[in-house]
Amino acid sequence: MAPPPSSPSMAPPRLIHSAPGLLDTCSQLPLPSTVAEKMSGPATDAPSAIQICRIMRPDDANVAGNVHGGTILKMIEEAGVIISTRHCNSQNGERCVAALARVERTDFLSPMCIGEVAHVSAEITYTSKHSVEVQVHVMSENILTGTKKLTNKATLWYVPLSLKNVDKVLEVPPIVYSRQELEEEGRKRYEAQKLERMETKWRNGDIVQPVLNPEPNTVSYSQSSLIHLVGPSDCTLHGFVHGGVTMKLMDEVAGIVAARHCKTNIVTASVDAINFHDKIRKGCVITISGRMTFTSNKSMEIEVLVDADPVVDNSQKRYRAASAFFTYVSLNQDGKPLPVPQLVPETEDEKKRFEEGKGRYLQMKAKRQGHTEPQP
Repeated sequence: MAPPPSSPSMAPPRLIHSAPGLLDTCSQLPLPSTVAEKMSGPATDAPSAIQICRIMRPDDANVAGNVHGGTILKMIEEAGVIISTRHCNSQNGERCVAALARVERTDFLSPMCIGEVAHVSAEITYTSKHSVEVQVHVMSENILTGTKKLTNKATLWYVPLSLKNVDKVLEVPPIVYSRQELEEEGRKRYEAQKLERMETKWRNGDIVQPVLNPEPNTVSYSQSSLIHLVGPSDCTLHGFVHGGVTMKLMDEVAGIVAARHCKTNIVTASVDAINFHDKIRKGCVITISGRMTFTSNKSMEIEVLVDADPVVDNSQKRYRAASAFFTYVSLNQDGKPLPVPQLVPETEDEKKRFEEGKGRYLQMKAKRQGHTEPQP
């Protein structure tokens, strides 16, 4: 996919030195003409768009030498939480922090390499009474040649939580649209994601159970879990896990499942909608579990579930905190796609999940081909 036409939002920002792992800049940007046609912010000093950037270092790499997909997801969420929190505090009233509620489908359009600079641009495109829609674009820049390319696009939804009572959702300052149909389109996106979030709640009781001596190419053979104690470095100043931290851990587990299944180099191709069902507090023990649900000829769908166990709080039981589907592809040493070993579902539940995954695959394939209905 060719990079989009140049605009003020993609202008190279000034760089400052920082410690490893920190964002190098966080710039308020002039609103591009394409965005200005969509909306304008309230009469406050809150920026309409921001850009953060960071040079990619060796500790950001996956085993193939490219930037880890989870690292990119974390940067996307950092940009989203900055602009949404600023906006939600742009008017006088109770102070709040924006919490990530959902990430729409995110495609990895092009790999990012170590040594390149990631430019992450975020803009607010819709607000409801209690939520903010943020659209994020990620560009990679080769600082030796000046070449830029679009690597990711994502849409995130945030809700403002009161600093006095984090269980209280506050109202969002509205934005003003240049045309009414743009607000109507945003409302349709809001209603669609709200419905999809409700549909995922029925899976909250589903868990991944270990199986002894599983056969190759079965669900049990590649399923994996990671247990992590949530510490201060994982959390916001208010003691809750950053959404980007959770997404990176989810991507790591999905990558382990994919590698165990095909035993080759694997990369993240896309992430289906990530739903954050509940907050994760500092001190919780989280279990991130992944299992293969579907394989096509050259791709693998992995379901990832995040469960939180508040071990220091006896009043609360273990609960489902987040869930998502990741799609991976297998690559040879030259970076070319390889055929994927076909998954062998054994139980009725596994066969049902396989058919559901096949439906999602055909739906996205038809969408890419410009059709509204999946083709047989």
